[in-house]
Amino acid sequence: MAVPVTGGEPLPGPPYAYNADLEHLEIELLLEGVYKHYGFDFRSYAFASIRRRLWKRVEGEGLRTISELQARILHDPDAMERLLLDLSVNVTAMFRDPTFYKEFRARVIPLLRTYPFIRIWHAGCSTGEEVFSMAILLEEEGLYDRARLYATDINDVVLQRAKQGIFPLERMQEYTDNYIKAGGTRSFSEYYTAKYDGALFSPSLTRNIVFSQHNLVTDRSFSEFHVIFCRNVLIYFDKTLQNRVHTLFYDSLVTFGVLALGSKESLKFSQYEPCYEKLSPTEKLYRKVL
Repeated sequence: MAVPVTGGEPLPGPPYAYNADLEHLEIELLLEGVYKHYGFDFRSYAFASIRRRLWKRVEGEGLRTISELQARILHDPDAMERLLLDLSVNVTAMFRDPTFYKEFRARVIPLLRTYPFIRIWHAGCSTGEEVFSMAILLEEEGLYDRARLYATDINDVVLQRAKQGIFPLERMQEYTDNYIKAGGTRSFSEYYTAKYDGALFSPSLTRNIVFSQHNLVTDRSFSEFHVIFCRNVLIYFDKTLQNRVHTLFYDSLVTFGVLALGSKESLKFSQYEPCYEKLSPTEKLYRKVL
Protein backbone atom coordinates (compact mmCIF):
# COMPACT_ATOMS: atom_id res chain seq x y z
CA MET A 1 0.00 0.00 0.00
CA ALA A 2 1.48 3.36 -0.89
CA VAL A 3 0.92 6.97 -1.77
CA PRO A 4 -1.68 7.44 -4.54
CA VAL A 5 -0.58 9.10 -7.74
CA THR A 6 -2.42 12.40 -8.12
CA GLY A 7 -0.28 14.45 -10.50
CA GLY A 8 -1.44 15.74 -13.85
CA GLU A 9 -5.16 15.07 -14.17
CA PRO A 10 -7.75 16.72 -11.91
CA LEU A 11 -8.90 14.57 -9.00
CA PRO A 12 -12.39 13.05 -9.11
CA GLY A 13 -14.83 14.96 -6.95
CA PRO A 14 -18.48 15.77 -6.37
CA PRO A 15 -20.57 17.72 -8.84
CA TYR A 16 -20.56 21.51 -8.60
CA ALA A 17 -22.49 22.86 -5.58
CA TYR A 18 -22.84 19.39 -4.06
CA ASN A 19 -24.05 19.65 -0.45
CA ALA A 20 -21.02 18.97 1.78
CA ASP A 21 -23.08 17.84 4.80
CA LEU A 22 -25.07 15.43 2.65
CA GLU A 23 -21.89 14.12 1.07
CA HIS A 24 -20.38 13.44 4.51
CA LEU A 25 -23.51 11.56 5.57
CA GLU A 26 -23.51 9.49 2.37
CA ILE A 27 -19.88 8.51 2.89
CA GLU A 28 -20.52 7.52 6.51
CA LEU A 29 -23.49 5.36 5.46
CA LEU A 30 -21.54 3.73 2.64
CA LEU A 31 -18.59 2.85 4.88
CA GLU A 32 -20.93 1.50 7.54
CA GLY A 33 -22.67 -0.63 4.91
CA VAL A 34 -19.36 -1.97 3.59
CA TYR A 35 -18.31 -2.90 7.13
CA LYS A 36 -21.57 -4.64 8.04
CA HIS A 37 -22.06 -6.43 4.71
CA TYR A 38 -18.50 -7.29 3.67
CA GLY A 39 -16.49 -6.96 6.90
CA PHE A 40 -14.02 -4.38 5.55
CA ASP A 41 -13.66 -1.51 8.00
CA PHE A 42 -12.64 1.78 6.37
CA ARG A 43 -14.56 3.94 8.85
CA SER A 44 -11.43 5.30 10.52
CA TYR A 45 -9.42 5.93 7.38
CA ALA A 46 -8.39 9.52 6.64
CA PHE A 47 -11.55 11.21 5.32
CA ALA A 48 -9.93 13.21 2.51
CA SER A 49 -8.31 10.11 1.04
CA ILE A 50 -11.46 7.99 1.28
CA ARG A 51 -13.59 10.79 -0.21
CA ARG A 52 -11.29 11.18 -3.22
CA ARG A 53 -11.27 7.45 -3.93
CA LEU A 54 -15.01 7.03 -3.56
CA TRP A 55 -15.64 9.75 -6.14
CA LYS A 56 -13.14 8.00 -8.42
CA ARG A 57 -15.24 4.84 -8.18
CA VAL A 58 -18.49 6.83 -8.69
CA GLU A 59 -16.97 8.10 -11.94
CA GLY A 60 -15.67 4.65 -12.88
CA GLU A 61 -19.11 3.08 -12.41
CA GLY A 62 -20.82 5.79 -14.45
CA LEU A 63 -22.87 6.98 -11.47
CA ARG A 64 -23.73 10.41 -10.08
CA THR A 65 -23.77 10.18 -6.28
CA ILE A 66 -22.19 8.32 -3.35
CA SER A 67 -25.63 6.91 -2.52
CA GLU A 68 -25.88 5.35 -5.97
CA LEU A 69 -22.45 3.80 -5.42
CA GLN A 70 -23.58 2.40 -2.07
CA ALA A 71 -26.55 0.69 -3.65
CA ARG A 72 -24.40 -0.84 -6.35
CA ILE A 73 -21.64 -2.23 -4.15
CA LEU A 74 -24.07 -3.67 -1.59
CA HIS A 75 -25.86 -5.63 -4.31
CA ASP A 76 -22.90 -6.39 -6.59
CA PRO A 77 -19.82 -8.13 -5.10
CA ASP A 78 -17.86 -7.43 -8.30
CA ALA A 79 -18.42 -3.70 -7.78
CA MET A 80 -17.14 -4.15 -4.22
CA GLU A 81 -13.96 -5.73 -5.58
CA ARG A 82 -13.45 -2.75 -7.86
CA LEU A 83 -13.98 -0.37 -4.95
CA LEU A 84 -11.53 -2.34 -2.80
CA LEU A 85 -8.86 -1.86 -5.45
CA ASP A 86 -9.49 1.89 -5.36
CA LEU A 87 -9.43 2.04 -1.56
CA SER A 88 -6.07 0.27 -1.41
CA VAL A 89 -4.17 2.08 -4.17
CA ASN A 90 -0.90 0.25 -4.73
CA VAL A 91 2.14 2.23 -5.80
CA THR A 92 5.33 0.38 -4.90
CA ALA A 93 8.70 -0.76 -6.24
CA MET A 94 11.44 -3.24 -5.49
CA PHE A 95 14.06 -1.82 -3.11
CA ARG A 96 12.02 1.36 -2.94
CA ASP A 97 13.93 3.96 -0.89
CA PRO A 98 17.31 2.23 -1.35
CA THR A 99 18.87 3.99 1.64
CA PHE A 100 16.32 2.26 3.85
CA TYR A 101 17.51 -1.17 2.70
CA LYS A 102 21.14 -0.12 3.10
CA GLU A 103 20.45 0.87 6.70
CA PHE A 104 18.54 -2.37 7.24
CA ARG A 105 21.58 -4.35 6.11
CA ALA A 106 23.86 -2.38 8.39
CA ARG A 107 21.76 -2.13 11.55
CA VAL A 108 19.13 -4.88 11.56
CA ILE A 109 20.86 -7.83 9.88
CA PRO A 110 23.45 -8.12 12.71
CA LEU A 111 20.56 -8.36 15.19
CA LEU A 112 18.80 -11.03 13.13
CA ARG A 113 21.96 -13.16 13.06
CA THR A 114 21.51 -13.73 16.80
CA TYR A 115 18.24 -15.65 16.30
CA PRO A 116 18.05 -19.35 15.34
CA PHE A 117 14.85 -18.65 13.37
CA ILE A 118 13.46 -15.34 12.07
CA ARG A 119 9.84 -14.33 11.53
CA ILE A 120 9.15 -11.18 9.50
CA TRP A 121 5.73 -9.66 8.85
CA HIS A 122 5.08 -7.42 5.82
CA ALA A 123 1.78 -5.77 6.76
CA GLY A 124 0.04 -4.19 3.76
CA CYS A 125 2.38 -5.92 1.31
CA SER A 126 0.49 -4.85 -1.83
CA THR A 127 1.71 -6.67 -4.97
CA GLY A 128 4.78 -8.05 -3.18
CA GLU A 129 7.72 -5.97 -4.38
CA GLU A 130 8.83 -5.23 -0.81
CA VAL A 131 8.58 -8.90 0.19
CA PHE A 132 10.66 -10.10 -2.76
CA SER A 133 13.20 -7.37 -2.01
CA MET A 134 13.56 -8.66 1.55
CA ALA A 135 13.81 -12.27 0.37
CA ILE A 136 16.69 -11.26 -1.92
CA LEU A 137 18.40 -9.30 0.85
CA LEU A 138 18.14 -12.19 3.33
CA GLU A 139 19.38 -14.64 0.66
CA GLU A 140 22.47 -12.52 0.11
CA GLU A 141 23.08 -12.25 3.85
CA GLY A 142 22.84 -16.03 4.30
CA LEU A 143 19.75 -15.80 6.52
CA TYR A 144 16.89 -16.77 4.24
CA ASP A 145 16.93 -20.49 4.99
CA ARG A 146 16.13 -19.77 8.64
CA ALA A 147 13.55 -17.07 7.94
CA ARG A 148 9.80 -17.04 7.33
CA LEU A 149 8.21 -14.01 5.68
CA TYR A 150 4.49 -13.39 6.22
CA ALA A 151 3.05 -11.16 3.49
CA THR A 152 -0.43 -9.85 4.24
CA ASP A 153 -2.85 -7.37 2.70
CA ILE A 154 -6.53 -6.55 2.96
CA ASN A 155 -6.89 -6.98 -0.80
CA ASP A 156 -6.88 -10.55 -2.09
CA VAL A 157 -6.53 -9.41 -5.71
CA VAL A 158 -3.11 -7.86 -5.10
CA LEU A 159 -2.08 -10.84 -2.97
CA GLN A 160 -2.72 -13.18 -5.90
CA ARG A 161 -0.51 -10.97 -8.06
CA ALA A 162 2.20 -11.05 -5.40
CA LYS A 163 2.12 -14.85 -5.29
CA GLN A 164 2.86 -15.00 -9.02
CA GLY A 165 6.12 -13.10 -8.61
CA ILE A 166 5.77 -11.46 -12.04
CA PHE A 167 6.62 -7.78 -12.32
CA PRO A 168 6.69 -5.40 -15.32
CA LEU A 169 9.75 -5.99 -17.47
CA GLU A 170 9.99 -2.27 -18.25
CA ARG A 171 10.63 -1.54 -14.56
CA MET A 172 13.65 -3.82 -14.25
CA GLN A 173 16.13 -1.02 -14.97
CA GLU A 174 14.61 1.06 -12.18
CA TYR A 175 14.63 -1.93 -9.84
CA THR A 176 18.22 -2.75 -10.78
CA ASP A 177 19.29 0.81 -9.94
CA ASN A 178 17.46 0.61 -6.61
CA TYR A 179 19.05 -2.76 -5.85
CA ILE A 180 22.57 -1.48 -6.49
CA LYS A 181 22.00 1.63 -4.35
CA ALA A 182 20.56 -0.61 -1.62
CA GLY A 183 23.85 -2.51 -1.36
CA GLY A 184 23.02 -5.52 -3.54
CA THR A 185 25.96 -7.91 -3.89
CA ARG A 186 25.07 -9.81 -7.07
CA SER A 187 23.78 -9.13 -10.55
CA PHE A 188 20.09 -8.31 -10.15
CA SER A 189 19.27 -10.11 -13.42
CA GLU A 190 20.18 -13.41 -11.72
CA TYR A 191 16.91 -13.25 -9.83
CA TYR A 192 14.46 -13.16 -12.74
CA THR A 193 13.81 -14.34 -16.28
CA ALA A 194 11.80 -12.59 -18.99
CA LYS A 195 8.60 -14.64 -19.21
CA TYR A 196 4.81 -14.18 -19.51
CA ASP A 197 5.34 -10.65 -20.90
CA GLY A 198 7.06 -9.69 -17.66
CA ALA A 199 9.91 -10.49 -15.32
CA LEU A 200 9.30 -13.80 -13.52
CA PHE A 201 11.27 -13.92 -10.29
CA SER A 202 12.86 -17.17 -9.21
CA PRO A 203 10.34 -19.49 -7.48
CA SER A 204 13.06 -20.23 -4.91
CA LEU A 205 12.48 -16.74 -3.51
CA THR A 206 8.94 -17.70 -2.45
CA ARG A 207 9.97 -20.89 -0.64
CA ASN A 208 9.79 -19.15 2.74
CA ILE A 209 6.99 -16.66 2.04
CA VAL A 210 3.44 -17.12 3.33
CA PHE A 211 0.83 -14.95 1.58
CA SER A 212 -2.40 -14.36 3.48
CA GLN A 213 -5.30 -11.92 3.65
CA HIS A 214 -5.29 -9.82 6.83
CA ASN A 215 -7.13 -6.66 7.82
CA LEU A 216 -5.07 -4.41 10.11
CA VAL A 217 -8.26 -2.70 11.26
CA THR A 218 -10.23 -5.73 12.43
CA ASP A 219 -7.90 -8.77 12.62
CA ARG A 220 -5.68 -9.73 15.51
CA SER A 221 -2.05 -10.75 15.77
CA PHE A 222 -1.26 -14.23 14.48
CA SER A 223 2.32 -14.77 15.70
CA GLU A 224 5.35 -13.17 17.32
CA PHE A 225 7.73 -11.43 14.94
CA HIS A 226 11.33 -10.26 14.95
CA VAL A 227 10.63 -7.60 12.31
CA ILE A 228 7.40 -5.91 11.21
CA PHE A 229 7.29 -3.84 8.02
CA CYS A 230 4.40 -1.41 7.66
CA ARG A 231 5.64 1.28 5.33
CA ASN A 232 3.34 3.89 3.77
CA VAL A 233 0.16 2.37 5.19
CA LEU A 234 -0.48 4.29 8.40
CA ILE A 235 -0.60 7.60 6.51
CA TYR A 236 -4.11 6.63 5.39
CA PHE A 237 -5.44 6.10 8.94
CA ASP A 238 -6.74 8.62 11.42
CA LYS A 239 -5.06 8.97 14.83
CA THR A 240 -7.38 6.54 16.61
CA LEU A 241 -6.81 3.82 14.04
CA GLN A 242 -3.06 4.46 14.00
CA ASN A 243 -2.96 3.89 17.75
CA ARG A 244 -4.94 0.69 17.37
CA VAL A 245 -2.51 -0.62 14.75
CA HIS A 246 0.49 0.40 16.86
CA THR A 247 -0.99 -1.69 19.69
CA LEU A 248 -1.26 -4.64 17.32
CA PHE A 249 2.37 -4.24 16.24
CA TYR A 250 3.65 -3.80 19.79
CA ASP A 251 1.84 -6.96 20.91
CA SER A 252 3.17 -8.83 17.86
CA LEU A 253 6.86 -7.92 18.25
CA VAL A 254 9.27 -9.91 20.40
CA THR A 255 11.31 -7.89 22.89
CA PHE A 256 14.11 -6.21 20.90
CA GLY A 257 12.13 -6.79 17.70
CA VAL A 258 12.26 -4.14 14.95
CA LEU A 259 9.43 -2.02 13.55
CA ALA A 260 9.99 -0.46 10.10
CA LEU A 261 7.78 2.48 9.10
CA GLY A 262 7.57 4.65 5.99
CA SER A 263 9.43 7.92 5.56
CA LYS A 264 6.35 10.03 6.41
CA GLU A 265 5.33 7.90 9.39
CA SER A 266 6.52 8.03 12.98
CA LEU A 267 6.05 6.78 16.52
CA LYS A 268 6.08 10.36 17.78
CA PHE A 269 3.12 11.28 19.97
CA SER A 270 1.94 7.65 20.09
CA GLN A 271 1.55 5.92 23.46
CA TYR A 272 4.27 3.47 22.43
CA GLU A 273 6.99 6.03 21.66
CA PRO A 274 8.77 5.37 25.02
CA CYS A 275 8.79 1.62 24.30
CA TYR A 276 11.14 1.88 21.31
CA GLU A 277 14.61 3.16 20.56
CA LYS A 278 15.51 4.51 17.14
CA LEU A 279 18.03 2.30 15.35
CA SER A 280 18.88 4.64 12.50
CA PRO A 281 19.42 8.41 12.44
CA THR A 282 18.01 8.63 8.90
CA GLU A 283 15.45 5.82 8.48
CA LYS A 284 12.31 4.90 10.41
CA LEU A 285 13.70 1.76 12.07
CA TYR A 286 12.67 1.27 15.71
CA ARG A 287 13.69 -1.40 18.21
CA LYS A 288 11.23 -2.48 20.91
CA VAL A 289 12.99 -2.18 24.28
CA LEU A 290 10.13 -2.13 26.83
